[in-house]
Amino acid sequence: MRRASPSLLSYLLKSKLSSRNLSRLPFSSRSLSPFPPQNLFPKYPSRSLQTSSYSAPTLSPRQRKLKEKTDLEEAFESATTTDEILAAFEALESSLDANDAKLGLACLKVGQHLDSIGYEDHEKVLSFGLRALKILDCDGGSSISVAMTLHLVGSTSYELKRFNDSLGFLNRANRILATLESESSCDFDVRPVSHAVQLQLANTKTAMGRREEALVNLRRCLELKEAILEPDSRELGVGCRDLAEAYAAVLNFKEALPLCLKALEIHQEKLGQNSVEVAHDRRLLGVIYTGLEEHAKALEQNELSQKVLKSWGMGSDLLHAEIDAANIQIALGKYEEAINTLKGVASQTDKESETRALVFISMAKALSNQEKVADSKRCLAMACGVLEKKESVSPARVTEAYVEISSLYESMNEFETAISLLKKCLEMLEKLPQEQHMEGNVSAKIGWLLLLTGKVSQAIPYLEGAAERMKESFGPKHFGVGYIYNNLGAAYMEMDRPQSAAQMFALAKDIMDVSLGPHHADSIEASQSLANAYSAIGSYALALEFQKQVVDAWGSHGPSARDELKQATRLYEQLKKKALASLSGAIAEDEPPQPQEDVTSPVKLIQQ
Repeated sequence: MRRASPSLLSYLLKSKLSSRNLSRLPFSSRSLSPFPPQNLFPKYPSRSLQTSSYSAPTLSPRQRKLKEKTDLEEAFESATTTDEILAAFEALESSLDANDAKLGLACLKVGQHLDSIGYEDHEKVLSFGLRALKILDCDGGSSISVAMTLHLVGSTSYELKRFNDSLGFLNRANRILATLESESSCDFDVRPVSHAVQLQLANTKTAMGRREEALVNLRRCLELKEAILEPDSRELGVGCRDLAEAYAAVLNFKEALPLCLKALEIHQEKLGQNSVEVAHDRRLLGVIYTGLEEHAKALEQNELSQKVLKSWGMGSDLLHAEIDAANIQIALGKYEEAINTLKGVASQTDKESETRALVFISMAKALSNQEKVADSKRCLAMACGVLEKKESVSPARVTEAYVEISSLYESMNEFETAISLLKKCLEMLEKLPQEQHMEGNVSAKIGWLLLLTGKVSQAIPYLEGAAERMKESFGPKHFGVGYIYNNLGAAYMEMDRPQSAAQMFALAKDIMDVSLGPHHADSIEASQSLANAYSAIGSYALALEFQKQVVDAWGSHGPSARDELKQATRLYEQLKKKALASLSGAIAEDEPPQPQEDVTSPVKLIQQ
């Protein structure tokens, strides 16, 4: 297997798998040059190589012009600072034809340099990239220089929030690199360039809300790192942790756990128990174990992480880890311990900081669990007061905090306050295209609360919009999409539209059977709702089929579901009577009406 050149490895080792960081190709990396020679432009022997006894002949005008061009190329090749590169490019530009490949490569170098230093004028960076692409892509071929240029243009389009453009450029770069790798037609290892493209694809898809698709690219990034790096390298551990974090972000904690454990194993062996990387691994493990509802393990990992962070003097990270610990303590029912932890954090934060707002939110959660509602509401009001001042600075983080606050108001039956706050979130998120996944979640919560408070007609457009956004962000089979369809079905039943309801319940059941399993309580409830909808339509054969599934599923739960099984069996017998009566053309008049449980009431969405 070919090894990546040192400069390519240097690039790869510096990159970080995170939706918050752009992948960049350093312009100065010689092995990233589209041509095998060490320099961008071929050079002629310099005077320093000539003997002192030899006097240079008089140059003809053509030779003098050629030498001047060579000097300009050498000056551009040796330029390192931004001012030097731009000045050398301007001088070189006038000496080259408009369609000269050298000019295209020069544009690529300038664009890559500006991109690598985070140049603020993204339009200028894009202009260099598009100009390079126009020159280098003249024949539509599959060259490494074209792939690198497409990466540059895709990365810059991402910065300009032109996500569809970014995706188009990056997808083509990916196809070119796949062709080059399969044909082995490139003179150097293309895998680090492929890594950069895959990482940027993940960033762009994440920004578009297509997180499930982004996971495919992040998984490919890790595979490339595994192929290039040593098996015990620190950077490989970071790659495992970053992919684990991405899985945790879509609530797939089962996939996240082994990746994070692998990262921890690598970093412990390579860096020791007290390294910062190990601390970060343990903190993420705490989040994952919390998601898996293994709170004791979560608290253990959090405490180990805090010890390391404290020894390294990482104050900000330590404060957030302590807030995480308080939230785990709340989940374990240790409310007084959580409150004491939070008081300690509050004493170390500024009054107007976002961290102080997070402390107030967690404090409100603990107080609410102690049924100290008035105190909890005061904490939430103080949190909102801090966050309102941060809306323009950190809109994404503020909306996340507002969503959590709305959930606490909801738990205290303050539904109107919760809905109002969520609508404010939605207005903010509509201005943040990279937060589409969160927009879908907020819209779904608004729809559910409106449905819960009897405002059915208002709920439906929120739920329908949420379903579309969530499918784009998390995929069509994510359990969150199933909950939304279930709520839509409940809304249609309330509006006496059982056929529309049956369609929604069927979609919900299909998704939940795949994502949760057919014997999960929510999957069983979807089957029950489907049976009710078909019964309302008069399709008793289908209603009996799904009601039988409900009976069998609750039966598999054993004694713990005795009451649910009894109710399901009663409904099944009732349906059989209705089905027999419908076959004879009349329902027995002397049969008293049997009360039915409201099994189509809204199911609370799990927060995405």
